[in-house]
Amino acid sequence: MKMIVGLGNPGKEYENTRHNMGFIILDNYAKSLGVSIDKKKFNALYTDLFIEGEKILFVKPQSYMNLSGEVVQSFANYYDIDYSDILVISDDLDLDFLDYRLRLFGSSGGHNGLKDIERSLGTNRFRRFRIGISNNRDMNTKDYVLGRFSNEERDAIAEFLPKTVDILNDFIVIDFERLMSKYN
Repeated sequence: MKMIVGLGNPGKEYENTRHNMGFIILDNYAKSLGVSIDKKKFNALYTDLFIEGEKILFVKPQSYMNLSGEVVQSFANYYDIDYSDILVISDDLDLDFLDYRLRLFGSSGGHNGLKDIERSLGTNRFRRFRIGISNNRDMNTKDYVLGRFSNEERDAIAEFLPKTVDILNDFIVIDFERLMSKYN
């Protein structure tokens, strides 16, 4: 069993903001599969599917970003998911807009959602799919990450989303090191 977690903040006021890149990627992936992430459990929206004979959980924590860890831990414990089978999709201020990195494990890089997941799981040994949102050093970081995308950025995201579908499809069926070699 594998779990794909998209990080974001719940609520209309946070839709289409930079910090919700994980939700955007995961929602688009679910749409490509013809499903909705609309079941509720452990303060999250989720759905599950069998893909290529393996059960896959798609999880969107509905706690705020900095409280995502308890949700991830609850699902991992309930479904007995090995931490190495968890992929967390998050935004990344340190990557250029729509650059991305797949990592076996690593530090939170200051990302509060990743930091809380590490704290809750007691390890940083889970997979990461970080999507660049750039950084505007002329703005307060909180205001920037909670800011909405421009029309040009939304168009670029729409063009980028098919690549993320390919990456997530491959995450399900190939070894993560091969996945990194293929896409990084």
